[in-house]
Parts: sequence; C-alpha cells; structure tokens
Amino acid sequence: MRFLGIDLGTGSIKLAIVDEAAREVASSSAAYAVTSAHPGWAETSADAWHAALVDAAARLPSDERQAVSAIGFSGQMHGVVPTAADGRALRPAMLWPDTRASALLDAWPEPQPNPVAPGMAGPLLRWLSVNERVVACEMRWALQPKDWLRVRLGGTFVTDPSDACATALAHPSGAWDDALIDRLGLPREWFAPVAVSHGEGGALSARAAAELGLRAGIPMAAGAGDTPCAALGSGLHADGDALLTTGSGGQIVVMCEDAPPSVRGLHAYRAATDTWYRMAAMQNVGVALEAVRGWLGYATWPAAYDDAFAADASASVTFLPYLSGERSPWMNPAARGGWLGLGLDDTRGSMMRAAFEGVAFALRAGLDAIRNSGTPLSAMRLAGGGSIDARWRQLLADALDVELNAVDCPNAAARGAAMLGGIAAGHWRTNELASLAPAATRVAAPRGDAALQRRHARFIDLYGRVEGWF
Repeated sequence: MRFLGIDLGTGSIKLAIVDEAAREVASSSAAYAVTSAHPGWAETSADAWHAALVDAAARLPSDERQAVSAIGFSGQMHGVVPTAADGRALRPAMLWPDTRASALLDAWPEPQPNPVAPGMAGPLLRWLSVNERVVACEMRWALQPKDWLRVRLGGTFVTDPSDACATALAHPSGAWDDALIDRLGLPREWFAPVAVSHGEGGALSARAAAELGLRAGIPMAAGAGDTPCAALGSGLHADGDALLTTGSGGQIVVMCEDAPPSVRGLHAYRAATDTWYRMAAMQNVGVALEAVRGWLGYATWPAAYDDAFAADASASVTFLPYLSGERSPWMNPAARGGWLGLGLDDTRGSMMRAAFEGVAFALRAGLDAIRNSGTPLSAMRLAGGGSIDARWRQLLADALDVELNAVDCPNAAARGAAMLGGIAAGHWRTNELASLAPAATRVAAPRGDAALQRRHARFIDLYGRVEGWF
C-alpha cells in the first residue's frame, strides 16, 4: 500500500510516495515559471501546474504509482485561482508575493486577528472585482491553489481550515467570515465549503488517472497549506514543537494545542490536524538570495556559497533583503532593500556574504517576535531546499541563537500531504501521527558570535532608519 503526496509550491511541484510506515519510497519534481506582467504582479498559469504534475508523475516508478491507494495535497498558501463552474481557471493564478492590492488593505483596519498581506485572496479578489469585471462575472469559485489542482483531478469543490484561515476572508478557525465577505461586496458563493484537511475531497477521475499512471477512483484528501503540511511531515505534533523552513520565503512555525492570542506581525492559523500553529512568515529568503546571486553574476549556487563564506564578514556592510515588501514582523509591503555601507574595498564576495547575513537577520526578526510573545525557543527542526549548505546552516544557528536539527525527510510538505491521504483512506488515525515523526539530525548549534550580534543590531537599527524612505 502506498500514498502519494502532491506539494504545489511557488516555483515547482514536488511528489512523494510513502509506504505504510510513512517512509518515502519515491519522489520527483518539475518546475514552472512565476511571471510578472506588471511591476508587483506574481502569477502562474494553473494549466502549467497541471502539466508539471503530469511531467513529475511520469518520473515516478510505474509500479509504485500503481500501488498508490490515496492522494493528499499540499499547496502554496494565500493567492487565488479564479475558476469557472466547470473547474477551468479563468486567468493565471495570482500568487502570495503579488503586491497589486497593496492600496486596498484599508478594508482590514487594525487590529486584525491575523496580519493581512496584499497577496492574500481577500485583497486580490477585491482588486479583481474592480479591475477585471469580465472575469469576476464569469467566476464561480475562488479557489486556493491546491484546491484547484485537486478539482482538476476530479475532486470536489472544497477547501480546508488551514488554507481558508489564511485568505483574510475567514475567522482564525477557518470558517468563512460571511459578514466580512458581504461588506467587501464579494459573492459568498465564490467560496468553497470547508472540510477537514484529512477528509475526503473526491476521487481520482479516469482521465486524471490515465494522465498520471495511477488507478482511477482512489480517494483524495482535501489537503492543507504547505506550511502545515511541512509541519506534519517534519514530525511536529506537541505543543511548542518548532520548525524553520527556508525556500522562496521563510517560515518559523510553533505548534499550539489551543488558539494562540493575536500578536501584530505574527500569524495564528489552523494546522493540518485539529490543532493550531503560531507563525512568523518572511517573504524575502530564497527570492532575495536568488536575485542577489544573479545581480552579482554567480553562475552557480556553489560558487556563490564559496565566495561568500571565504570572505571576511564586513563590519560596515549591511544588506536589507526586503525586495518585495515584508510580512513578519514588520507587515510593510512598501519595504525595499539594498546594501548600505559599501566601500571601495568591498568585493562581490563580501556583498554576497552580507546578503546571507541580511536574510538570516530578517528571519531573526520574525523569531524574536515569537519569543517576545512568550514562546522561548532554543531549538528548532529545519526543513526546506534553501537550507542545505553547512555554512549557511551554521550562520542561521548563530544569527537565530538556536540549535538546528535537520529533518531526515527531503520532502516534508509532500510527505505531510501523503499522510493526509493515508488518513483519508483509513490507514492511519490522527492520534497515531506522533509515532510517524521522522528522525532529525543536529546540524548546527549557536557559537555565541559577538561580532555577528553587533552586525544584527546594526541591521535592526538601519531598517528603522530607512523605513520612512519607502
């Protein structure tokens, strides 16, 4: 018996097949582009997601695909896919880094139970209803990314609490906020019914089964957002368990048995099970480092790492990584970045090193907000494709002042999605998930680097000084 997890990320789709003990036995991935037709826009064709899924599935062993008994879904959170009644995407999906709705956040006056960002479904739909009236008139569903993909495979029109609560259109519990939706002038019928993440979300159609090399009719779980799926797949289950993920963005997740109180700049969302998590969400991690690598002309990541960490850290150069605004803890969509303190003796190596440090300090700002909310953290699990290099891991441990334990699971979100599929099929129960936690290996411990802490203090001071420029 096998279970397939599908993780629909921002720039690629990842698949993982796990066995009866939730051990990964096969995996694959395929990439697609994020486009920007206008400054501040971030879109991807939903059909490109499906094409990438078919491509990635073809790379999995056929015998493993034929053994799959259920499917679970993980998806990039926020954003929205305007969808027709028959499941067709009416326009490219609008994604979480999108800032076109920045001027429309006045509909969510502070205080809010959760921070509202312009790339969430609520602001994006408010923009669409004014600027793309033809699409709005034809639209039947406003779907989250993973829900659109599940529907494309024959699933039902449902969403789950972990995705709904992150749209800025629902209560923290995940139930749709009908009064808010009505006040915004959005049709209530656009929003799919909410089902538990591990509940059945339909069955795989014959057409989709033929495209993917799977058996028709197997159940599909409703699924969950990628962050709660990564937490599940990484073995977080007890109150206080914490995870750092680094990819295009970065998240620090702390599990909570009960709903945590609201704190400005931090999120309190539903988990993939019946619990909650506190989160600091930073936009500018991998996206900022990738931009810097291109600007500085490094052809490969190994070259960038080697040059950056061979260079002595500069006491005067600071990089603010806020290239696309920022969420936790600043909640400043207008924030922008760049280097400060450059001198004639600086090299691209010292600039790349400053970029790594700047991203680490931005993550530290989010972590400090969690600590200040009453959650002391001295150790975290570590996951995500952006945290492989040992030197980068050590810098993160030093900058964050935490011990980092890498999860022995290369595809945590896809694994979590597969586990949701297994629960939907009746193979596991939610009270058995703790026993399925993967091992974790300590990869870095903080060394008490006083010079680094001084550079961190300079970073915070400089952000405060330049914030008014934007």
